Amino acid sequence: MQGQRPTLDAVAAHAGVGRGTVSRVINGSPRVSTKARAAVMQAIDELHYVPNNLARALVRRRTDTVALVMAVSEDRVWDEPYFSYLVRGIKAGLADTGLQLLLAIAQSEQEHEQLTHYLTAQHVDGVLLTSLHGEDPLPGRLEDIGVPTVVIGAPTGFDPTYCVDVDNHLAARCAVTHLVDRGRRRIATIAGPQDMRAGVQRLEGFHDALADAQMTSSLVAHGDFTAASGARAMEELLLLDPGVDAVFAASDSMAFGAMRVLREKGRRVPEDVAVVGFDDSPIALQTDPPLSSVKQPLEEMGQEMARLLVARISGEPVPQPVVIFQPHLVVRESS
Repeated sequence: MQGQRPTLDAVAAHAGVGRGTVSRVINGSPRVSTKARAAVMQAIDELHYVPNNLARALVRRRTDTVALVMAVSEDRVWDEPYFSYLVRGIKAGLADTGLQLLLAIAQSEQEHEQLTHYLTAQHVDGVLLTSLHGEDPLPGRLEDIGVPTVVIGAPTGFDPTYCVDVDNHLAARCAVTHLVDRGRRRIATIAGPQDMRAGVQRLEGFHDALADAQMTSSLVAHGDFTAASGARAMEELLLLDPGVDAVFAASDSMAFGAMRVLREKGRRVPEDVAVVGFDDSPIALQTDPPLSSVKQPLEEMGQEMARLLVARISGEPVPQPVVIFQPHLVVRESS
């Protein structure tokens, strides 16, 4: 049809060769005879065929694109430092690889289904996953069809082969042990979601640290790592025990929300209630007083995710596919 862009098949027919031969010529492969190469180049010239990036990607079965999938709301992606530091690390890790980073946000079931279809249709070379919850089928589906995948953390219902994480259990034990050493005895926690491995492990670390000190606590409230959920959880804890004297929050954002409620209720930090958060994000320096927090090196973790994914895409051997970073507690005035 006049005006229609010539296709790879049209070039092959015009040159009297197979489609694969045309693909090899376009991509500079040496596995083409001089005669066939000349015929293809003549056909390209006569048909005014212009190879596009998508066609070349399909020939190479590469798109030079990887996706970072965040299963959270768009507001959280832009508001919480966790995601910006992670993205910064991933971009640094991809800097010299020629791979472009695609950010994908999906929270609703419809968004999730659309994204799953996109990722499993060979639109990307690999996928990085974060903030997944327990029954999310996406990581298993990607692995089943052979899409290279790396997870940071993990949902409770999936055991990833390639994963980057921080030692959440040890991190929580360090935070709670610090509170015990400060003489606190009515210690509460604002735990993360229990369908995420981080939420489960940080809660287990809380209980184990108290057991080490021959203490127990039923002062547990749950949040979703946001400031609003931390505020709600703190109100719940004060109803359970108005005399609570310390709180370990499983994220800095939840600690921030908790401290706001404590201030509204007339509780002084740290004199009445000591508070420790998790992430050592910029939020920790913006609270009043500055927040003690467990540091997880998110930029380094993002770089490690990128390194693992590039290795998987390239087919390189990976002797250590699960990388666990060690946390450390940064003590400030809140505790």
